[in-house]
Parts: sequence; structure tokens; C-alpha cells
Amino acid sequence: MRTHSDSDLLSGHGQICSIRELIDSAALQVHFQPVVDLAGVSVYAHEALARPPHGSPWIGPLELLASAQSENQTLEFELECLFRALWYWSRSARTGRLFLNVSASVLVQAAERQQIVRLFDHAQALGLSLSSLVLELTEHERVTDIGAILGVIERLRRHGGALALDDFGDGHSSLRLWSELHPEYVKIDKYFVSQVNQHSHKLQTVQALSRLAETFGSKLVAEGVETADELEILRDLGLSYAQGFYLGRPQASPAAAPLPDAERVLRSRQISVLPLQKQVSNRGLTARALLIEAPTVGAQASHELVADIFKQHKGLHALPLIEGERPVGLISRKTLQDLFLQIFFRDIYGNRPCRMHANPDPLLVDIHTPLENLTEILTSADQRYLTEGFVITEGGLYRGLGTGADLVRMVTEARIEAARHANPLTFLPGNIPITLHIQRLLDNQQDFIACYADLNQFKAFNDHYGYWRGDAMIRLQAECLQAVCDPRRDFIGHVGGDDFVLLLQSPDWKERLERAVQTFNGKAVNLFDPADQIAGGVRTEDRNGQLRFHPCTTVSLGVVKIAPGRYRDAESVANAAASAKHHAKQNRAGVYLLEQAPKLQAHAKADNRGS
Repeated sequence: MRTHSDSDLLSGHGQICSIRELIDSAALQVHFQPVVDLAGVSVYAHEALARPPHGSPWIGPLELLASAQSENQTLEFELECLFRALWYWSRSARTGRLFLNVSASVLVQAAERQQIVRLFDHAQALGLSLSSLVLELTEHERVTDIGAILGVIERLRRHGGALALDDFGDGHSSLRLWSELHPEYVKIDKYFVSQVNQHSHKLQTVQALSRLAETFGSKLVAEGVETADELEILRDLGLSYAQGFYLGRPQASPAAAPLPDAERVLRSRQISVLPLQKQVSNRGLTARALLIEAPTVGAQASHELVADIFKQHKGLHALPLIEGERPVGLISRKTLQDLFLQIFFRDIYGNRPCRMHANPDPLLVDIHTPLENLTEILTSADQRYLTEGFVITEGGLYRGLGTGADLVRMVTEARIEAARHANPLTFLPGNIPITLHIQRLLDNQQDFIACYADLNQFKAFNDHYGYWRGDAMIRLQAECLQAVCDPRRDFIGHVGGDDFVLLLQSPDWKERLERAVQTFNGKAVNLFDPADQIAGGVRTEDRNGQLRFHPCTTVSLGVVKIAPGRYRDAESVANAAASAKHHAKQNRAGVYLLEQAPKLQAHAKADNRGS
């Protein structure tokens, strides 16, 4: 590579029209983008990024790469980028390590031609330590020659250098590469970083990559950070490094520190509110989970034969009728029992085909049908399916039977499990996310507010108007509470029924909660019938069965200030907040602050609609 002075670089070389001319004129420019240490709130490294010279026909680096490929100059162009990056870096105020982009194919070719040895020698000649260099593998094709790449990396590692995998997760990167090359750094593709604060699947992907990084002994670098919310989430997830426009843009000179806004986020003690993670543990369940292996009979089998089979199989609820391997009917044990109780039935029909009294149109369910699709059976107008069950098939061929009881049990278990993660009425986080967020706040050793919200006179309203109106009241409660929460600072969860938990980091928490009380109490009256609105409530039975007047529904909020070190775990915080709620209801206060919260068991209701 030729070395040029500043005057050479700035002097005119004529119009550059090809990659070859660009290389020969040494006019390629290099900018540096900082890689920030999130825990240390400092610039850890820089990535060298090639830029076309002003007035050239290329808009940016993508156009440069495309031209290099079309001119069959990819190897020469990438090597020029590496040499130019070292030259620019040697003339700058160096800060930490330097990440150098190179594709796997070029790395292998350059190693074969001893160009990598020249690159390392050139770096040392410029006064650079090889321990400061990180080769960043940017491969967009299948990598085959792992051995050659390892040879180059081991040479660099002997001098303290390192390897990074770029854009992991973009579809081109391979988990195999991570396992075989053992990179010191893995860069997460910006797709998973963009709006990670809003999408649970991206959050879960980053968390999964964090666990892989621990397994392989690598450090993660989140690419493409562009907002405070993204940075806050990544900081709270414990990622080591990040880069992106919000932290620092590519520029000719290396950055001394992260941008001020990013630095404020990293130094803040406030934790982020993670997007609600959808529970998918039951998504893989299909009708196969309900399958009961059962004997079959031919379509012409007699009532007597079917009765004998039921006697032999005490737990069999129904028997399928089969022609070939295809089900053509279903006769239930109860149907046959009822028939045999009729006078003379056995004498007249015992030897005649049972198909006469079988269901000729049983419900057929393919074995691969997702469990959630089968919930339609529970609300079907034809409830025979719950009593006699259904036939499970595969490609139309008989595989077994399913029972309504098993379906109800499995759907109920799935819904209970899902409700622990997200309440089905309000879609707000359930008990598990609430507990996890409390623990994150405690681990952060920062003051916060725990608030337990509960409705007054709700049982009377629910009993008087019914569950549909009761659900509307709970949704209104959720709406009013959620409206006063800052989504970045404040967390709201739905325990169940009319019980909600708020975990607030907003400094104006008191004004927010008072506004929620005022809004809810004003709107809740509108859910009563006009006559009851005028009367100010409803007359209905109390818990003791006595008819009495109940005022219109209002909300009570019990509040506890959580100081670092006072509460050992999430359960003790929840108990304190529930105790504050209990006092709020007793004192008929909208917002009640319990100054010294006793560590009591939560006054949780066995019946979530019991207040």
C-alpha cells in the first residue's frame, strides 16, 4: 500500500470512476463509530467504516462494495479498506480497540497470499499494537474454510488481538461459526435491537443470545441503537457493549465519550419497563396430546358385539365405527346403555348393526390441530362433543379418540398458565411479570413506589348487574390506571379480578395516582343504570345475605414507599402494598400512603371479585 501525506490526499486526482482508480489514488476515506461500554459509561472501541471521497460517483459504502464486486476487485478493495483504516487510526487520538471489517472469503484469500501478515506488519510499523485490533467477520456467504480463518485469528490472538462476528441473527451468520471460532465479541443484528423496548420476541431473542454468550465466553455488542428506550433496555439486560447513532455517529475523529443524551441514560438509576412477554409454552400442543388409543369395530358390527367390547374396556367412553381406516360413525357407552335399558331392545336389535343408533357424523379432529383451535368445541351449539367426545384422525385416517373432559381440563390449564403471564381480560402483565419487575427494582437498589389498587363496593355492583358489566368496570379501572403511568418508568400489572399493582418510578407519582382516582370515580358512575345513578348506588344483598344499600363503586389505592434494603424480596413488597390497600379501604381513602408498612401477609382475596 502506498502512503500519502495530507496534501496528497487533498490534491486533485482527476475524476475517480472505478474502484481500481480509487485504490490507486489512495482517496478512500475512513470514519470511526464508537462502541460504548454500557456499564462503564465510556467509549470502549471504535469500528472503522469506509467512506467514498467527496465528489465521487458512490453515495456510500454499499455502493462501493457493489462496484468492487462488479469489477472483480473485492479482495483488493477490502484490503485497501483495512490498510487505510490502520493509517487513519495511527494519526488519530486512539481510544481503546479498533474493529476492522473483513469478509470470511477475503480473509482466507488474503491469508493464502500472505496479505494478512503484511497487514499486521504494517500496523506495527505505524506504531499500533496488535492487541488493540479486532477483526470483525462480515460474511454473507456460507463459510467453508474454518481452518484457514482460525489460522489467521490465532496469529492475531497470540499478540492479544481478537475476533468479532458481525450482524449475528441476520440469517447469514451461523451458530456453528460462533461455536467453532469462539469469537471474543458477537454483534447482534440491528433488527433485534430496533424497538426492543416494544417487542417481546426481540427482547427474548436478546436474552437468549446473552445466555449463549455466557456459554461461549463472548461479549455481546448491540448494533443500531437509535433511541433512549432501546439503550435503557439493553443496559438493564446487562449487555456489555452497544453502538448506534444514539451513542455516537461515524465521524472522521474518534469520539472521546458517548453522546450526552446516551450518557444520561446510562448513568440513570431508573430501570426500564420490559415489554410483556407472551407465554407460548402451550403453543406447540396439538390434538395429539388428547389422543386415547381405542379399539374399533366395523360399520356392520352388532349391538351385542359393541356391548361386549365396552364390558372388556371399562374406561372406554365411545367406540368408533370404521370402514377401511376411515371413521364413519361413533357410538357412546351411554347411548348403548340407555338402549339396552329399553324392554325387548336386546331381543329385537341385539344382533343388528349398531350403526343404526351411532352418530353418523362424529366430530373429526386432525391430530396436528393446535390446541387453541379446539376451544371452539367448548362453545359449540352441539354439546354432544363434550359428552361423547370426538375422533382423532391423521390425513382422514383413524388414529384414536379424544374426550370432552380432557379437552376442558387441558384448555383450562393452558388458560390458567397464560393468565399468570398476561390477564385475559385486560391483557396487562400477570403475577409472574409483576414479581419479576419487583425483583428487578429491588436489585437496582433504587427508591420506588408500590401501589395496590382495589375497588370499593364492587361485589355489590357485580352481583347486581352481572359479570359482563363487572368486566366493563374492571376494564375501566385498568384504563384509568394505565393512563397515568409513564410507560418508560411505571409498570402496571393485573393480579386478577379488580386487583391491580402499580410500580412507579415517576417522581410525581402522587399527582398521577390522585388523577387516576378522580378519573375512575367520575366515569364509574356512568356504568350504573340511570335510576341507580340518581340514588347513588344499588340495593342488594351483602355478604351475610342481608338486603342493604351499597354506594357507587370507587377505587382505593394503597401506597408504600420502597427504600433500598428494607424489603428482601418481591413477596414482602407485595405484602406491604396489600397491607396499604387494606388500610386505604378501611379509611375510605382514594390514595393512602402507609408510612411504615408492617411486613404482613397480603390481604389477597380468595375470590377476586369479592370486594
